[in-house]
Amino acid sequence: MAKNNSGLNERRLRFAVFGSTRQTVNEAAVNALFGALRAHDADIAVDAAYAERLAQANIDVKGFNTFSGNNFEADFAVSVGGDGTFLKTAMRIGSKRVPVMGVNMGRLGYLADVMPAELPAAADCLFNGKFRLARHSVLQVAIEGMEAEGAGYALNDVAVLKRDTASMISVAVHINDDFMATYRADGLIISTPTGSTAYSLSNGGPIMSPAAKTLCLTAVAPHSLNLRPVVVSDAAVVKMKVESRSHNFLLAVDGRSTTLRQGSTVVVRKAPHAIEMVKLPGKRYFDTLRQKMMWAVDTRE
Repeated sequence: MAKNNSGLNERRLRFAVFGSTRQTVNEAAVNALFGALRAHDADIAVDAAYAERLAQANIDVKGFNTFSGNNFEADFAVSVGGDGTFLKTAMRIGSKRVPVMGVNMGRLGYLADVMPAELPAAADCLFNGKFRLARHSVLQVAIEGMEAEGAGYALNDVAVLKRDTASMISVAVHINDDFMATYRADGLIISTPTGSTAYSLSNGGPIMSPAAKTLCLTAVAPHSLNLRPVVVSDAAVVKMKVESRSHNFLLAVDGRSTTLRQGSTVVVRKAPHAIEMVKLPGKRYFDTLRQKMMWAVDTRE
């Protein structure tokens, strides 16, 4: 989807910069980012925790505004780190409809697909409107009858998992109130097309194109050979009632986990908002799939 920049070009563009507070700061790359944005007279605000981390690494952040939580307004968000940082940034953006560009300071860089060396050219593309936006669906998570820390929204996946025991859990699944099956396994993953190349894939789930309007249910170490991944419409409402010998289980929402009591019912549905990812010229989904995942690569000589 092309972005209409007619209104943006009439004023300074506002950027909200997020970053990993755990990784070693790549001073050259961060300075390249800020230099590229300053060259276009951008209005830059930096997440307060990340600004503190940069200051500790002797990065000059003077003159930048800072913000906490989701208390920011921006035309673009920039995630500086790996894919985990990108997921946290997406959570902070929520329903703001702020397009996000991921700068890869990690290893895989599947979501964060802009390399530090590409930053000057990337900034030129943003300011000249030479980019497209890819719309990625989001999952909304709730627990029937209660509020739970860790619930909320997920760009990649939601999983219920065993905790503190070698015993598997039992997950009774309903799709749109119709009983589907009871999974006896170490866990069950519900993934978006974006998350289909993450935890679900490592458990044998299929790859789904981001444009697909689907969800995938993938068991983790199922106690049955015929319990295979199932793809359903993203209009479906998925309910999972979990029983466990340890009387509790983990709910993981894009890796953010919380403990719930057995008997809890987790409800997952498509969120009313999506996350828009900035895609630069030459960045194509199947190219990334081949390059990052070695998908369809024949290594035989």
